[in-house]
Amino acid sequence: MNPFYDRAPSVVQEVMDRFAKVSGRQYHLFDYFGVEDAEKVIVVMGSGAETVEETVLHLNEQRAKFGVLVVRLYRPFSIEHFLRTLPSSVQTLAVLDRTKKPGATGEPLLQDVTTALVESLQKGERPSLPNIIGGRYGLGSKEFTPAMVKAVFDEMGSEHPKRRFTVGIVDDVSGLSLDVDESFDLEPADVFRSVFIGLGADGTVGANKNSIKIIGEETDNQAQVYFVYDSKKSGAMTVSHLRFGPRPIRAPYLIRNAAFVACHQFPFIDKVPVLETAAKDSVFLLNSPYPAAEIWERLPTDVQETIVEKQIRFYVIDALSVAQEAGMGRRINTIMQTCFFAISGILPRDEAIAKIKKSIEKTYAKKGDAVVQGNFNAVDMTLARLEEVSHSPISKDRPRAPIVPEQAPDLVKKVTAVMMEGKGDLLPVSAFAPDGTFPTGTTQWEKRNIASSIPEWDPSVCIQCNKCSLVCPHAAVRAKIYPDASPEEAPEAFQGVPFKGK
Repeated sequence: MNPFYDRAPSVVQEVMDRFAKVSGRQYHLFDYFGVEDAEKVIVVMGSGAETVEETVLHLNEQRAKFGVLVVRLYRPFSIEHFLRTLPSSVQTLAVLDRTKKPGATGEPLLQDVTTALVESLQKGERPSLPNIIGGRYGLGSKEFTPAMVKAVFDEMGSEHPKRRFTVGIVDDVSGLSLDVDESFDLEPADVFRSVFIGLGADGTVGANKNSIKIIGEETDNQAQVYFVYDSKKSGAMTVSHLRFGPRPIRAPYLIRNAAFVACHQFPFIDKVPVLETAAKDSVFLLNSPYPAAEIWERLPTDVQETIVEKQIRFYVIDALSVAQEAGMGRRINTIMQTCFFAISGILPRDEAIAKIKKSIEKTYAKKGDAVVQGNFNAVDMTLARLEEVSHSPISKDRPRAPIVPEQAPDLVKKVTAVMMEGKGDLLPVSAFAPDGTFPTGTTQWEKRNIASSIPEWDPSVCIQCNKCSLVCPHAAVRAKIYPDASPEEAPEAFQGVPFKGK
């Protein structure tokens, strides 16, 4: 054996002890949370540890005997410290790995834990081995929620638990996935949860960063924010998840039951289930080009049904027109941020507006007084344009438009369309090709129709520089040269001017 390897855990622990004297917080190679006589214990490290710990504490309040052993130093793996931390009462042990090792008998952490326990049995340090099972979680950037942790404990309590399993993945090929009760929620009622759906580069993310700073710095609340970005970046959907409450927030997962939901782009109302995360008696804020008197008839039937069923308070504002009148162009972030504070009541309205303006000065001072004043004007105009919508009878003749055309290939309908709707994590393993390949040419079916305006060519001022076709990000503007005689099949609205080039 390498003498340094044997000595390394002790050296690391000495460093941790010295750091604890400075920071006032004690660290160990392995930490255990739960009851002392736990019968079922999860072993985990890294990003999933906090979620498991919070779930264990919640379930133990209901007289469960659960625990979680958190690995702080993985390798060199100290068997001595691991066995000293693990309760001797454990009967079933589930080891979670956030990785997949094809061809191996188990994932890395599972193998080290199994080795440690077997060696302790051979040395006579343990009278028997607990039932050891291993699972994968969080693969493919999947969520890892308290409901999934509970599913692992439920599996440990079954008569014949799966030796290997996955959680958070719908594995209908190998059958290794666990059933998850998505209704399980342990977040306390005094934690305010809000979700904001926007478009990349529309300022939604920036506004929410400012909002969470105001809440975290100007109130007594603890605050947390997560941002979900689409891989298409600018011009694609962004979802912001904001939490704040009276205690430190330990919830490293996305919000499922929001008290406030805002959709900053009206076209999304027909494309994605924007109210899927809305809780009962929540608030919905929609950026809409239609006023309160007209908006209800413009909503899809399923959105109307959700608003009525969940008794959601519904507000609208034409943020784009406010931004244009205030000289802000298409930037609606300040407007929607003002609406959020005005509706939620986190701060008194006048105080909230003062904080927002202070944040605007800090954020945009370098861009000049005109930008700052434009944002101020937008804030002042917002409250007069914010309208509450009263519920009307549900319109049964407003089905949601299909995500992709009917003539699209099956793969596009079953996979691409689901991803475009924001539900890609629900796709089962069987939906994908076994060799992991993906066909080309699928972009032609991803016409999202989310633009609030479209470019228009004005032949009377065109100098034929062709720059418009170069800067148009979606090739909606193109320059074509054709013979003097227009094609007979050209539509009546077809426009053209004599070509000026040589």
